[in-house]
Amino acid sequence: MSDAPHAEDGKTTVTGTVSAIIYQNEENGYTVCSLETEDDEITVTGSLPFLAEGERISAVGVWTNHPVYGPQFRAEFYEKSLPAEEADILRYLSTGNVKGIGPKTAARIVARFGPDTFDILQNHPDWLAEIPGISKKKAAEIRASFEQTAGVRSVMLFCRDYFSPAAAVRIYKRWGNAAVDRLREDPYLLCRELDGISFRHADKLALAIGIPPDDAERIRAGLCCTLDEAARKNGHTCLPEKELIRAGADLLGVGEDAVRTPLASMLQEKRLLSLTRENVTFVMLPQYFRAETYAAEKLLRLSRLCPRLAPGDAERLIWQIEAENHLEYAEMQRRAILGALGDGVMILTGGPGTGKTTVIRALISIFESLGLSCALAAPTGRAAKRMSEATSREAKTIHRLLEMEYAGEDDAAAYRFARGEKNTLDEDVVILDECSMIDVLLLEALLRAVKNGARVIFIGDAEQLPSVGAGNVLADLIAADCFPTFRLTEIFRQSQSSLIVTNSHAINEGRFPDITRKDGDFFFLPREDDEEIARTVTELYRTRLPRSYGDGVRQKIQVITPSHNGPAGTANLNRLLQEALNPPAPGKAERKRGDVLFREGDRVMQIRNDYSLTWTKDGRDGMGVFNGDIGVVESIDADAEAMTVLFDDRRAVYEFSMLDELEHAYAVTVHKSQGSEYPIVILPIADCPPMLRTRNLLYTAVTRAARMAILVGRRGVLAEMVQNERHALRMTNLAACLREACAP
Repeated sequence: MSDAPHAEDGKTTVTGTVSAIIYQNEENGYTVCSLETEDDEITVTGSLPFLAEGERISAVGVWTNHPVYGPQFRAEFYEKSLPAEEADILRYLSTGNVKGIGPKTAARIVARFGPDTFDILQNHPDWLAEIPGISKKKAAEIRASFEQTAGVRSVMLFCRDYFSPAAAVRIYKRWGNAAVDRLREDPYLLCRELDGISFRHADKLALAIGIPPDDAERIRAGLCCTLDEAARKNGHTCLPEKELIRAGADLLGVGEDAVRTPLASMLQEKRLLSLTRENVTFVMLPQYFRAETYAAEKLLRLSRLCPRLAPGDAERLIWQIEAENHLEYAEMQRRAILGALGDGVMILTGGPGTGKTTVIRALISIFESLGLSCALAAPTGRAAKRMSEATSREAKTIHRLLEMEYAGEDDAAAYRFARGEKNTLDEDVVILDECSMIDVLLLEALLRAVKNGARVIFIGDAEQLPSVGAGNVLADLIAADCFPTFRLTEIFRQSQSSLIVTNSHAINEGRFPDITRKDGDFFFLPREDDEEIARTVTELYRTRLPRSYGDGVRQKIQVITPSHNGPAGTANLNRLLQEALNPPAPGKAERKRGDVLFREGDRVMQIRNDYSLTWTKDGRDGMGVFNGDIGVVESIDADAEAMTVLFDDRRAVYEFSMLDELEHAYAVTVHKSQGSEYPIVILPIADCPPMLRTRNLLYTAVTRAARMAILVGRRGVLAEMVQNERHALRMTNLAACLREACAP
């Protein structure tokens, strides 16, 4: 046993060199290792994140006696230092602790530089290029990996009781070697500038480093995070002042009186902004106030400044297009085309099969005949691809249209757009599809890039779920009643034979869909037990549909479910479908991240915007993978500690530390499916929270299906969803801003 001295609090300190890592959980840092002390080799257990063989540590803890493995030292805290002896340095580098250095390279480096190896890696990495097989580029990569490994460990030690190793990597990437100092100064940076870290997690760290519960800056941070959480989770761009005070006090664990003075000072300093509507005072974060007020002002300016066609000239252009294409537009389609020609802003909404695409094609033809250039865009890549296929014109994502650029880790905005007020878009007309998905911050960025005198046409389905981001753009534009707005309701003859189309309209009107026909494209399979629903969904995907339509049909199926939890939620269905569709096999690499096992061939989804992630496509590089993008795991390389995912035609490489950005996508939630369309949709209708049993959620799910929709589950739940027309209220300011500005 070690005869290390006892600490004053009764704890024991042991010091030695890590000789072997027996077990290590990457998610929470729990480790079992062998430690060589001066007198013995002992087993140490505990939360020891990023521990590596060859490192020298001093651990504080207590001795325990395991019933199977005997005496063990349970560490409660530890400090580490890099090894100093050549043998320990070699062992440390040989075990893959520094990316780019394997056993052979480690041996050459240590043989060349001996005990000065770490100084060389840190301060003179170019000297590594003297060793055969190491280029200057590789030497620079080795230094970067060495610095990141050390930096991440320092962050993890500082945050060890509050954040996982994966979170420590994200924190280090955001602030680099300054991370610990930045967090000591202001721990609430975590919830303000890192997506996915809540105020509650940041607050635990803040209280632990000595920030008092009634500290004014803590209360200010809590109020900002209350507004931010309302935006992220519920789409609100503002909250009533009374509700903000109540929610902020509850979050902070203080009385409401303690919140009022800091709130007043923030309003006075313009750190928060307020406005009064119908005798209610609302409070907003500055970015949402700016976005909504700017959007209202710019839209009204575009509406006024755009050159208008005389009604007679517009009618003649429509007749000409009809004659050239041997068709006749319906009355509401014709009125929508006239509206777009007569105003700088036009809104077109309607459900499936009502001819929105026909209007888009007509407008493109007319505008091009007038010598006007058109830009086509949509919020997501899949929506842009569908728009391109429907119009035979290139359509881009809005991010790509605005030429998004990564701003670097030291920029809190994470990204910026090359197109803006000083570098406007060249096009004379901007046609936007799937506008129900556009949030207010993206709307602001887009409008800043639209030149004065240009037209903007908003197209979408107002009955679908609103955007994931804050705001209620399409609904607010319609509610403001400031611009020509046209709602297509007639289902055209070629779509009347589709039960997907007719049933989606029935659902939208509160009528129960036709589930009796067996010869169409809409089917209902009754199941009452949630486990049975999950089994049926799996059987349809694995065997029943391939038996009828061939094995290739599996690539065309998407399971869409209301909930993440429960037997028919995404978590359980993804596990069942992975087992059924992509089971383990010899030579098929795997990688576990927490409770999630990724396997080559898995279908996966990006679950947060990552503006810094690079990808390649047809020999060119790009940047940015976004929330909701779906791809397939192409390869898993344990040596490189990286996983390659193919998103349609873009190939992105994820370091293992980034795998918390991905989840399986055999089954996705309805919210995640927005903007996408799939040949075949399987929709479980099972038990789920009341807030998810709504008509517009069901309508959104059904309208994701292009060729076939299969509903599996409870008739009673289906009827409840059809009847429930409740919409989640979003508190926003855009419609009010527009009404005020366009009032006579």
